[in-house]
Amino acid sequence: MRVIAGTKKGHTLVAPRGTDTRPTSDRVRENIFNLVGPLDGAKVLDLFAGSGALGIEALSRGAASAVFVENDRDAVRAIERNLEKLRLTGARVVRGDALFTLAQEATAGAKYDLVLVDPPYGMLDDIQPRLAHHLPALLAPDGLVVFETDVRSEPELPLPVRTSRKYGNTRVTIFEATGVGSTEPAKSGGPGMYGAGADA
Repeated sequence: MRVIAGTKKGHTLVAPRGTDTRPTSDRVRENIFNLVGPLDGAKVLDLFAGSGALGIEALSRGAASAVFVENDRDAVRAIERNLEKLRLTGARVVRGDALFTLAQEATAGAKYDLVLVDPPYGMLDDIQPRLAHHLPALLAPDGLVVFETDVRSEPELPLPVRTSRKYGNTRVTIFEATGVGSTEPAKSGGPGMYGAGADA
């Protein structure tokens, strides 16, 4: 596992031991950030951060800051080791429940340009209602949410969908802040929901 692009391009990353975390593959990460586009000066929130690979990629590509939220002790250590090894600045690591931290950030009025959501696949149904409640309030006017799930799952948030892509067993859905101007048709799932874009 390595940093794909930016100031730390090519540097290898440490992954947590065991099978509790599921690092995003280099190919999927590369495609995610190709879809997201420039990140110069962006504020990033990396939920269920695992090894921190997604947030670290964002910092390498010019993001001004990144908050890494992870509950697993070994994963937190891996994030800290990766940040220290790469000497990246602007990072804050929070060991704790991602949903609790999400609610705290929303209550505090925090705003992020990019929110990365990569929960354990089996958790989606349980956590989706709370994500849907808090995520929209955290997005800056042009902000994006990148949501990684099992390919069979389609996450739903009360936000327009920019695109949904499949990469092997992984689905990546990108939501954008309300009012950015998605042209995709509405889903039957309720107000504010939009249909998925073309699958890759």
